Amino acid sequence: MAKIAINIATGSLQQAEMIVGIDLGTTNSLVAIVHPETKQPVCLKEYNANSIVPSIIYFDENDNVIVGEEAHSHLETNPSNTIFSAKRLMGKSYNDIKNNASFFSYKVIDDNTESLVKVQVNNKFYSPIDLSSFILKELKKRAEHILKTPVTKAVITVPAYFNDAQRQATRDAGKLAGLDVLRIVNEPTAASLAYGLGINTDGEKTIAVYDLGGGTFDISVLRITNGIFEVLSTNGDTYLGGDDFDKQIVDYWISKNNISQALLSNKSLTQSLRLKAEEAKKHLSFNEFFSTDLNGTELSITKEIFENLLSSLVEKTINSCKQAVADASVELSEIDTIVMVGGSTRIPFIKNAVSSYFGKAVNDSINPDEVVALGAAIQADILAGNNKDFLLLDITPLSLGLETMGGLMDVLVPRNSKIPTKVGRQYTTQKDGQSSMRISVFQGERDLVKDNRKLAEFNLTGIPGMPAGLPKVDVSFLINADGILTVSAKELRSGVEQSIEVKPQYGLTDGEVERMLLESITHAKDDIATRALVEARTEGEQILSVTEKFLAKNSAIISKDEMLETAQAMQNLQLALTMTDKNLIQTKIEELNEISRPFAERAMDAAVSGALSGKSIL
Repeated sequence: MAKIAINIATGSLQQAEMIVGIDLGTTNSLVAIVHPETKQPVCLKEYNANSIVPSIIYFDENDNVIVGEEAHSHLETNPSNTIFSAKRLMGKSYNDIKNNASFFSYKVIDDNTESLVKVQVNNKFYSPIDLSSFILKELKKRAEHILKTPVTKAVITVPAYFNDAQRQATRDAGKLAGLDVLRIVNEPTAASLAYGLGINTDGEKTIAVYDLGGGTFDISVLRITNGIFEVLSTNGDTYLGGDDFDKQIVDYWISKNNISQALLSNKSLTQSLRLKAEEAKKHLSFNEFFSTDLNGTELSITKEIFENLLSSLVEKTINSCKQAVADASVELSEIDTIVMVGGSTRIPFIKNAVSSYFGKAVNDSINPDEVVALGAAIQADILAGNNKDFLLLDITPLSLGLETMGGLMDVLVPRNSKIPTKVGRQYTTQKDGQSSMRISVFQGERDLVKDNRKLAEFNLTGIPGMPAGLPKVDVSFLINADGILTVSAKELRSGVEQSIEVKPQYGLTDGEVERMLLESITHAKDDIATRALVEARTEGEQILSVTEKFLAKNSAIISKDEMLETAQAMQNLQLALTMTDKNLIQTKIEELNEISRPFAERAMDAAVSGALSGKSIL
């Protein structure tokens, strides 16, 4: 029986090439390699001896992209065109981040849907995938400049709690940047590798990785047995990090100096305050007092006040640690090492709190900004076949996924996933009363299924007649140790179920696999542009349908002028859908949303008051 797993990472594609390790961070990003002579992991440094690239993107008036240190200076001078913390948006909808939307000084589109969030700069719309790809392009360019060789393959790290949508978004960003992402590695696993934990393949270790970066916090408990890493538990907060410490200082200064809300509506001022707070945080890690001046206002804070401001946030991280340890079903005494990751762990108050909870000294001997990238480089070296001490489990040579609306490929099992593996995702119907759903399984790396290889197809029938979007169809992919793929679909409300067995690898030679991989990189830009256009059209069609139903149902509370204005906006969107300009479609969607938002809120108010007065609102 032919196995699915062909380890492309050790094949001919890798020869005479360097595989880099990338830490794509919320605040800073880095690229690292294992030095071919010293065999030690090193972060690549430019002439200024700095390995860190700030994860900041600036768009000038001509939509030219500037990334890194040069973009940093525009945070104050042009905040609406300067994107920071894009990682916080990966795989998220507006509904996921709306409670924290004020944190961003740039325009995050509120489309009141569950579709992935978009950022508007000038008259263009960017997904978090686009934004992350700009950072990865800069890292690729930097690596090629330093190494004087093309860089096309990478290992990229993500937080252990990233879901499959966020991991796939990271892969797509790599593809868009011209990188073949050989493996997505959990950040705590990478940090453990950097510390040499698990390098000795004898015995078993239990470790905790406390990772507090600029925008996210996570704590992971790992067991390393004979060189194999297993994440026992992970906990944390995707909205807790150094940015939030800065915000505490900013809020303290606003209160202390009675800075008015009118002044704070100035985005440049709020960015200046944020940057001064960041400066104060770093200073107070080693000093007792900080003072500076901003537009004639003295901004000062003591270390004691700073630590008081931090205490509740740090306590939240300790509570996460307690939960992670409990979920891992281990005792505190069983944890051998506590590894510190992320720039925010430099704060002594945090180090002491973590050490106090775990009852032992923390391990922070490696630069906390670099440790994840160094670990990614070690993983890349393993994939390149240079480190024979590690067991590489069988992997899938090509991605496996389903066809979704518009002929798009929705990847469930990314290529290079370890097997055996099981993944699932929920889908729903597109039309009212839809009673069946076609499940089409494809293999390949392209964004449109027509460019990939069809493996199987079956119909899930007997779905009860319900409005579009109401049925919940759970589709799962199970690949066993022999590489046999079983695809099953189940409608959760009715229990209707169907499955099929597939041999994904049949008939594909190593050469064909390599060709498909190379084509995916060559066509990445066009593929992702096509995907974005199809997704924009799908979203536009859905919004037109929803708006039409809404107008018919709520005509009594909509004025004639509003009706005419909405009809015009719908017509403009309808026209845009016939064109091939994604940004134009998204502009017309946003215009329709802006027009319809006031009377949608009015309808909600009427529904609430009707319910309170005992009237039926159905």
